[in-house]
Amino acid sequence: MILPAAIDPETRLQGEDHDALRLWLRLFTCTTMVERKVDGMLKRECGSSLPRFDLLAQLYRAEDGLRMGELSERILTTNGNVTWLVAALEREGLVRRRTAPHDRRAVVVRLTAAGRRQFTAMARAHEALIIKLFAGLTATERHSLHALLGTAKQHLRHLRDTP
Repeated sequence: MILPAAIDPETRLQGEDHDALRLWLRLFTCTTMVERKVDGMLKRECGSSLPRFDLLAQLYRAEDGLRMGELSERILTTNGNVTWLVAALEREGLVRRRTAPHDRRAVVVRLTAAGRRQFTAMARAHEALIIKLFAGLTATERHSLHALLGTAKQHLRHLRDTP
């Protein structure tokens, strides 16, 4: 009998692989699975994508808008991708670009009223999906996982700050 190919990196692991590698691949696989589900839902139900949602979410939280470079840092993408996303959202009337008042070289991006309304609807659908995706865990398990990942995050931050 021929077994089907592994569907993700984690399932290809062998018993002798290191625990840290197994953990990394489990995190990577889960993250990828959640991202695909969220992106698919946003495309189907909202006519959007996860990168667009992330950009709108950052602007929603920043009443005074954000500079293009700040947007790029916050959504972890290149300046070119942010420029392309902002241009598309501006054509749709969801964001507006303006020159920064105290620095004529900088451009500040803000949500329009239409952008705020669209993001609010998208955020509701996003939250409902996230709740559904993690419904297989009990509240205690979600809290424990959150705490453990917080510990890992702090360790990673410490590594970043050391030579």
